[in-house]
Amino acid sequence: MPALLVTVWILIPFLTAIYYSLLRYRLSLPQLRGFIWFDNYLQFLTDARFWGTVQVSLTYTVLTVVIELLLGLGIALLLQRPTRFNNLVSMLLLLPLMVAPALAALMWKLMTNPNFGVLNYLVSLVGFTDFRWASSPSSALFTVVLVDVWVYTPFIMVLLLAGLRSLPKQPFEAAALDGVPKSFVFFRITLPMLMPYILTASLFRMLESIQQFDIIYAMTQGGPGNTLTVFQVESYLQFFQFTNVGRSAALLMVLWAITFALSNVFVKNWLRLRERAHGNV
Repeated sequence: MPALLVTVWILIPFLTAIYYSLLRYRLSLPQLRGFIWFDNYLQFLTDARFWGTVQVSLTYTVLTVVIELLLGLGIALLLQRPTRFNNLVSMLLLLPLMVAPALAALMWKLMTNPNFGVLNYLVSLVGFTDFRWASSPSSALFTVVLVDVWVYTPFIMVLLLAGLRSLPKQPFEAAALDGVPKSFVFFRITLPMLMPYILTASLFRMLESIQQFDIIYAMTQGGPGNTLTVFQVESYLQFFQFTNVGRSAALLMVLWAITFALSNVFVKNWLRLRERAHGNV
């Protein structure tokens, strides 16, 4: 019954969004409200702004997931041995994850302020005297990715660290007795056994990154210009700035379709790896 209630409460806003996506509906022109069926979606095919949103969203997702995965895996490998020092460091590294993303973005916005930000002062010491951070189209994406990496890398680190510490010790002990090189052990033993955890962490971060709103909007409001108008930001602007409810809902449905497709790819690969681990394939 609880699961059924949760499903119902998920389906209500989902079906409502589908309904609005089929309408011509502007809050500023309620008299023009009416069904246009799939016209909102068809307009996306020739809309350069929409394709820019798709490109920015996917670029942001790929950059954040890949960088956080590499950093999280590297840190997890360094802290793999369960000593008191490693446990203390892992707890300290979790602190950014305890900060709300919007608050973290505002904190970084102050630190990267071109006039009085501490990070702007630090980069000026190495020769970057006029680094504009989020206020420049050329560095805005780098800035928000940097904030995302700072906030969410501990999440991947925790998942992969738990995976590393749960791996069976027998293969590693056998490899140590045979004098197998560490690089061979990592790529042929550790990495394949850790792959289900890597896919799980990547899936969670992919779902969060492609729907990112807090960090980007708090730092740039989708700018400068259309530089960072990812799906959630573009949908927000369409609803609250342009009062175009139909287009806003259609954007969210496209985002859902992309997320659904990518999730299926991750889940199918995860199931395949699990079957292989159980010796069924």
